[in-house]
Amino acid sequence: MSRSLLADAFAHHTCLGLTPEQLDAEVAGTFGPILPTMRHLVGADAAYLFAMTGGRRPIIDDAAMGLPELRAAMECNGAEWETFLAQDLDPEAVVVRRRNDGSASHAPLGIRLAQAVHHGTDHRSQVCTILTTLGVEPPAIDAWDFADHQGRLLEIPPAS
Repeated sequence: MSRSLLADAFAHHTCLGLTPEQLDAEVAGTFGPILPTMRHLVGADAAYLFAMTGGRRPIIDDAAMGLPELRAAMECNGAEWETFLAQDLDPEAVVVRRRNDGSASHAPLGIRLAQAVHHGTDHRSQVCTILTTLGVEPPAIDAWDFADHQGRLLEIPPAS
């Protein structure tokens, strides 16, 4: 099976081991405290998969999840993203997301994929902002760090 062009974009989600006080910390301009933000991030990721896979990956009840459960859910999501993205996908195929309240949204698959990546990046960045204000060094989360960690980035210094 060949890798999807978007596989790396969906492969670098992360959860952290933090104290209860750190998980409850929040900073103005962010979604909210770290734990609710992570719950929202993981729950939304599962909801994106639910919509795009026709319900193959179920929506999760993230309301009471702690970081270990969130990490487990993200690992399942990661495997599902990899399987989904390995298909021959049409970026213009309209995906309909039906909500419990009877409303629905219609958007091309390419837009939904872009939203899933953006959403994850935005909220991980907010968590890093909160950690920084607490004096905690946030993890390296950008794509270059991910590639380096995977052994897939080669930096060549200038010739002297």
